[in-house]
Amino acid sequence: MVDWEIAVQGHAGKLVNIRFTSRIPWHVIGTLLLLSATLAASKLTSNRKPESLVQPLDTISRQIAGFTGTENPDLSAGVLGELKPTSYLSRTYRKPGLQADLFIAYYAQQRAGESMHSPKHCLPGAGWEIWDYGSLDVKSNERSYTINNYAIANSGQRLRVLYWYQSKGRIIASEYAGKILLARDALFQNSTAASIVRLIVPDQPAALESARDLASELINQVRRSFGD
Repeated sequence: MVDWEIAVQGHAGKLVNIRFTSRIPWHVIGTLLLLSATLAASKLTSNRKPESLVQPLDTISRQIAGFTGTENPDLSAGVLGELKPTSYLSRTYRKPGLQADLFIAYYAQQRAGESMHSPKHCLPGAGWEIWDYGSLDVKSNERSYTINNYAIANSGQRLRVLYWYQSKGRIIASEYAGKILLARDALFQNSTAASIVRLIVPDQPAALESARDLASELINQVRRSFGD
């Protein structure tokens, strides 16, 4: 239950406080606010111009944190039709005994049907079971950021998926916070440009630590692309 209080103008212009109780649970109110923010963002972005990256994604270094990157095959037309990114980067980074799959999708303008796809929704659809939802702290430029750290499994194969959402001046893990901030950015900054960065490595402690180092450097690389 939620208590509300509003002030209304009563007799002779005096303000009168009226208090009432709502039986709507907080989680329902939160869902309604999220939906409202999503609709507001869609409305606000309908007439906004796309924002280009200062540096294209393919200028991200192929030599990062001891890894060497090589380009992956282009995404199929069907996948691109589902994701609808403005641009993307798909590489495999390798060092002795370890490889990490990198995917970055950039959206110059987010609208209804064109927003970023969350791995927590896409992975189960591709046959992967997410058996652990966690987070990971990553330091970059003397600052600490929290990113998503998921453990997934499929047919005996176990992997770790690290991902986060990055825009100019901001790095977040939460999809829900992203929707709220999208509406705010559209209203106050005239921009909804953002990217999703995803790393996949084997589910091993040493691999996870190497992926953390790689993520730390990638945060800087993506920041440069935004001109931040």
